[in-house]
Amino acid sequence: MPYLGLLVMVLWVFCLIDVITADDIGVRHVPKMVWLLVVLFLPLLGSLLWLAAGRPIGGGIWGGSDRARRRPTSGFAEYDYRPGRAVAQDPEADAEFLRQCRARAEEQRRIERERRRADGY
Repeated sequence: MPYLGLLVMVLWVFCLIDVITADDIGVRHVPKMVWLLVVLFLPLLGSLLWLAAGRPIGGGIWGGSDRARRRPTSGFAEYDYRPGRAVAQDPEADAEFLRQCRARAEEQRRIERERRRADGY
């Protein structure tokens, strides 16, 4: 029993680090900041609650981020996963739209380069 305090402290530090490194989206039931406060102010109970109810499935320190498994990345940076971003509904039409946007942007850059060359910049 003399090592019980040490075990609680090791569990507490582990859970604090786990909460801090957890992906915001994967945290369950309440926001990540609330879990951080619960674990910080209630070391034993908060740590056990975090492990039982709040920890992301497959996430945390050793599980890595499951962000890459949730959504495949497309060939376009505009569709890489970011919280609050919509998912493409029709990938073919969206890919064509993005190609057109990029072509238009490249054309505008080319025109601007020519204009600067003509102005002597």
